Amino acid sequence: MNLSYFADTLRGTLLLGLPLSQWLWGLLVACVAYLLLTLLLRVAVSRAGRLAQRTTTRIDDFLVSVLAGTNRWLILLAAMLIGLGAVDLPDRWHSRVEHLWFLALALQMGLWMNRAVQAGLAAYHQRHIAGSANPQQVSAAGTLMAWGLTTLVWAVVLLSILANLGVNITAFVASLGVGGIAIALAVQNILGDLFASVSIAVDKPFEVGDFIVIGSTAGTVERIGLKTTRIRSLQGEQIVMSNTELLKQTINNYKRLQTRRIVFGFGITYDASAEQAAQVPGIVQRIVQDSERLKFDRAHFKAFGESSLDYEVVYIVQDPGFNVYMDEQQRINLALMRELAAIRVQFAFPTRTVIVQGPMGVAQA
Repeated sequence: MNLSYFADTLRGTLLLGLPLSQWLWGLLVACVAYLLLTLLLRVAVSRAGRLAQRTTTRIDDFLVSVLAGTNRWLILLAAMLIGLGAVDLPDRWHSRVEHLWFLALALQMGLWMNRAVQAGLAAYHQRHIAGSANPQQVSAAGTLMAWGLTTLVWAVVLLSILANLGVNITAFVASLGVGGIAIALAVQNILGDLFASVSIAVDKPFEVGDFIVIGSTAGTVERIGLKTTRIRSLQGEQIVMSNTELLKQTINNYKRLQTRRIVFGFGITYDASAEQAAQVPGIVQRIVQDSERLKFDRAHFKAFGESSLDYEVVYIVQDPGFNVYMDEQQRINLALMRELAAIRVQFAFPTRTVIVQGPMGVAQA
């Protein structure tokens, strides 16, 4: 009798136009759904974690990090919505429930994407900061990228939610675009240098300690900042250059030079015989090959110059050091002077024969 009375009471008591029994049924379904969703999430994270421990790839670690970003309150909201689905709601509630579903899914997708951005940038930071000579620049570049990507993710989520609620976001997006253009024009130089710093950190055209040449500037990179790069020149002064202007120019990075290809020429006088001229390439080859740090390429009697028989020599310096190259070139020059003197061949110097014709005849000077 009491059970029948209790059941009649539940069916007869209305809450928001629905019997209390339906609300209790929806609450039961919501509780079961919450338990099941929480259990499924725990099992998925646990299995992904065990898989990550057995493998060396980063994909499973990435998956664990993303799944760990699931929000418990959003799971509770999803369970409540499932419970509402089990209730015979009036038609006017259907659209509201659909909006709540979209809100929950959009927020959870935003949290997952935000966690994915953080995990990806953490992996990038770990991979690049260990071998970087300027960890502060890598950290600053990572922070800038994280801020930009996070802002983009939540902007997309917010606009999606507003569009789902029936808000006309076209004018809103246009306003944001105009405002963004105005802000970008106001700080374009600063933003340009910041993005140039990110490009340097990611692409690594040079690093701290590299010897570079940009136009007429040559020196060693001392510091790469968010706005400027500082170079210690060969004369000793510090040169501060904007990152944007720096990347607009051709950069010669000699720190990454492995070998040097050297081309040099010289000339001998025209009074040398053909036999003497033919001996010169062999002499040059022997002199170059006397050093283990050099690799001979070629030596040729190149052309008949205005006042000399011109030769061109090409060899490779196996050591990238500039002083090594200069030492070897000096040795070659001194050896050439001795060897050519031994076969009575002289180096040419600019000479010109002038023939003057006058009333008294021809005179040669």
